[in-house]
Amino acid sequence: MLDSLFSFLFKYRPDAFARGDVSLAAPAGLQLAALVVAALAVAAAFTYASVRARSTPRDRGILLALRLGAVALLFLALLRPVLVLATTVPQRSFVAVLVDDSRSMVLDDGDGFPRNQPALAAFQEDTPLRRGLEERFGVRFFAFSRNAERIAGPEAISFQGTRTHLGAALDRVREELSGVPLAGIVLVTDGGDNSREELSRYLLPLQASGVPVFPVAVGREELERDIQVSRVELPRTALRGSMVQADVVVTQTGYRGRTVELVVEDGGRILSTQEVELPGDGQPATVRVRFTAEDPGGRTVRFRVPVQTDEVVDRNNGVDALLVVEDRRDKVLYFEGEPRHEVAFLRRAVSGDRNLQVVLLQRTFEDRLLRLDVDDPEELAAGFPTTREELFRYRGLVLGSVEASFFTADQLRMIADFAGVRGGGVLALGGQRALAQGGYAGTALADALPVVLDPGLAGEGFWGEFAVTPTRAGETHAATQIAGTEAESTARWAGLPPLSSFNPVTRLKPGATALLTGQGEAFPDQQVVLAYQRYGRGKTLAMPVHDLWMWRMHADIPLEDRTHQTLWRQLLRWVVDGAPDPVMVRTPVEGVEPGEVALVRSTVLDSAFVEVNGANVEARIVSPSGVEAVLPLEWTLSRDGEYEAPFTPAEEGIYEVDVSAVRGEEVLGTGTTWLRVAPSDAEYMDPGMRSSLLRRIADETGGRFHTPSTLSTLPDDITLGGGGISVSEELPLWDMPIILLLLLGLLGGEWALRRSRGLA
Repeated sequence: MLDSLFSFLFKYRPDAFARGDVSLAAPAGLQLAALVVAALAVAAAFTYASVRARSTPRDRGILLALRLGAVALLFLALLRPVLVLATTVPQRSFVAVLVDDSRSMVLDDGDGFPRNQPALAAFQEDTPLRRGLEERFGVRFFAFSRNAERIAGPEAISFQGTRTHLGAALDRVREELSGVPLAGIVLVTDGGDNSREELSRYLLPLQASGVPVFPVAVGREELERDIQVSRVELPRTALRGSMVQADVVVTQTGYRGRTVELVVEDGGRILSTQEVELPGDGQPATVRVRFTAEDPGGRTVRFRVPVQTDEVVDRNNGVDALLVVEDRRDKVLYFEGEPRHEVAFLRRAVSGDRNLQVVLLQRTFEDRLLRLDVDDPEELAAGFPTTREELFRYRGLVLGSVEASFFTADQLRMIADFAGVRGGGVLALGGQRALAQGGYAGTALADALPVVLDPGLAGEGFWGEFAVTPTRAGETHAATQIAGTEAESTARWAGLPPLSSFNPVTRLKPGATALLTGQGEAFPDQQVVLAYQRYGRGKTLAMPVHDLWMWRMHADIPLEDRTHQTLWRQLLRWVVDGAPDPVMVRTPVEGVEPGEVALVRSTVLDSAFVEVNGANVEARIVSPSGVEAVLPLEWTLSRDGEYEAPFTPAEEGIYEVDVSAVRGEEVLGTGTTWLRVAPSDAEYMDPGMRSSLLRRIADETGGRFHTPSTLSTLPDDITLGGGGISVSEELPLWDMPIILLLLLGLLGGEWALRRSRGLA
């Protein structure tokens, strides 16, 4: 409406003025005309200075201003203003019509018909828009989703694309038509782009080539009623029997305040449910759900909200995520420097866990060591490991009450490297000979721990009790969940008896996180009870507690209570979580579509966890139907110990990828990962039309944003865009209706005022 009014008053559309330059094409004899206009102005001034009647000086001033304004407009017309535009020469340039072929284009926004219908109807044969384009340009049609390809016309599009790559499609069209003068690209789309690529890298070549893009936006920006599971953050791997914690983001419009159920399932078997109260429209609700990883192998875990009444889109109510459940027996070395009750109770707590093997090395006398649960007579026969190869066979290391002087400086550095280089987990417990009281301050291990060791906090013989409380992080962390829900877990923590410690620890290092804290008479400052930090490839933990076993044997603990057992199992599973094998294999993404290239990448280390470059590495790929293929992996050259190769899966389902590495006759190890192959539902995520992205494309390339209602001006917009073969054209402005209307208004206003003052 405003554009039409502007075009009526100023003769041309606003876009023409935005793209062009206003200039003057004054004719010959302009000086004489200027003298005549000046004479008229002087005569008007003299006339109004001499008349009186009923007029006041203010009235005569207004009359003079109106007369001079009319004279100025007349002089402006004599100057012959023109609009200088670069316009495309008809029939000498081409236009590409690029139509989004993805599944989101056929969504019903609640109007009863596909969102693409109004725009596509305008581009059919024998429509005014199609004829207008073909009269001025050579028109070429393209369809795109993940890739762009040439088509005969919009009637050939199937709208089955599962992903949209906007930037790559624009670049493909630019390259294909680089040999002809391209006046512009018409982009018919809802703006959904799930390529995860930076759009600027594709817009810059269009800018450099002078090719404007004219987006035609289809669909509604906001749907009336829709619930979407937007994102799931789930660990890639989990040890069988572990509690898995996932953060799920749910968004909605039209269901504010409604309580819905979030369901977690694996192959139709429900693993967990959680009620969610939906917040305001567009606001995300983050839900934390927990379930137990039971079945080994690659599992497709689905997180979904049941479809609600009158939902516009139902394909975005669920998200599938790949979870690799590893069924292995992880070895943890527990070295204890003195006999104490925690040894027996810890071993009892994990005795029924077939995925954990705690190998005990305990000093019973000054020169006597007890070994339990070793795999063979040679294991730890010489005491605590003295080489990295021997220590790095374990995934976790627990240090009890043993003084720092027991170890050599190399062994202390090796313990720190167990986390930093090997990628294992190191847990330091409290005790009379542990932490600062054990002389660890200033050692390599102290550098690796998440807490500050200050030997000046307590003297010899210090001991004190405190009540344990989870921090905000501890209330939600999987390792410190000792009941079915977060609320039940927090309540259970409040009911546990106090613990004791010989080791006052009150300060965390930057980047460390406390999960449990304590306070008591002997600990006026908050005591760190459990803290952790990432350290190199692995993690380090500090738990300066002397008698965790009291949570099993205290008089207030019921016989059937499993708090002590649950905490130790979860804690040790977390200690070993993420500890790598010498041969690790992964895919950069957890899932691809059938026919899409997947990359297998492996990191190969030796027994000391040093990168190996000269290995023979190959992957055995097993398809869902059981077909096997061998894929050699090549060293990437860019990173030590990294090998990779692409492959293209054809079947839907979960692929098993087993990698083995050999150097000469030495077997370095094997590794396994899983890859999910399925059509993507990305097109249904955030299904609203994205006008901001499309306007950005238009602005940065010099095009103009359109909707189906404004398509009638598209041929003119492309012509004014100046792309392809163009010429400079001067459009006259002296006869604009606005000039005539202003002139009539000024003269009419002057006459009316003169008449009212008796000067007519």
